[in-house]
Amino acid sequence: MWMEVNLFQHVFVSFLLLALENPETDIGLCGWLLVLLSILLMLATLPISIWMCIKIVKEYERAIIFRLGRILRGGAKGPGLFFILPCTDSFINVDMRTITFDIPPQEVLTKDSVTVSVDGVVYYRVQNATLAVANITNADAATRLLAQTTLRNVLGTKNLAEILSDREEIAHSMQSTLDDATDDWGIKVERVEIKDVKLPLQLQRAMAAEAEASREARAKVIAAEGEMNASRALKEASLVIAESPSALQLRYLQTLNTIAAEKNSTIIFPLPLEMMQGFIKH
Repeated sequence: MWMEVNLFQHVFVSFLLLALENPETDIGLCGWLLVLLSILLMLATLPISIWMCIKIVKEYERAIIFRLGRILRGGAKGPGLFFILPCTDSFINVDMRTITFDIPPQEVLTKDSVTVSVDGVVYYRVQNATLAVANITNADAATRLLAQTTLRNVLGTKNLAEILSDREEIAHSMQSTLDDATDDWGIKVERVEIKDVKLPLQLQRAMAAEAEASREARAKVIAAEGEMNASRALKEASLVIAESPSALQLRYLQTLNTIAAEKNSTIIFPLPLEMMQGFIKH
């Protein structure tokens, strides 16, 4: 029984040394007295206090330990097992996984004075847990507000055509701006995407009318070019037929054959041109 108690005390002292590693030197005399009282209280309440002193953080988490309000040297702890002192130590868990959120639709006035509604999505993660806890109150809320402001600022320098065609460039510009702004908060912005660009209904109708008019204009130009090419081909064909009178007769018979192949009630009577010339003379 005595050996088991000694073994337990040895393990407990090991955890205690782990808790006191890299101690702060600027907590003052009162701070050291409070730490000593905390250790005595923990020793007096063994083995119950051991369950209050041992903490576990998951693989995707980090723990920031505060001793008398100051962050312990060495930065974030984890993943795994760590040890804290009762009464004097507290800790905050920080999730290190990638977080995604939607940017609400933002009404933006473009460079060419067009009002559009644009929304997006942002992917970020905590890169430095100590900075995310010590330098800002709520890193998630601050990143969300900054993303909305950055979206409006970036799109305000673009015209409508650039917003519709250069989404990847706009997203990359937003990512760089957000990453630089959140670097002091320990945040790493991994990706930004523009989801949808909504235009006013009147502008959509105007753009549709413009596109329809442009298509009609191109169709007329193509039809005119086709008629010009056809007239040139007919002119060349007439010159070839004029050189051989029998070619006109063969073309005439070919046309009759084409008409006869279809089911119709059209009757064609071939009439030689010489007979018409005789009637004209009389």
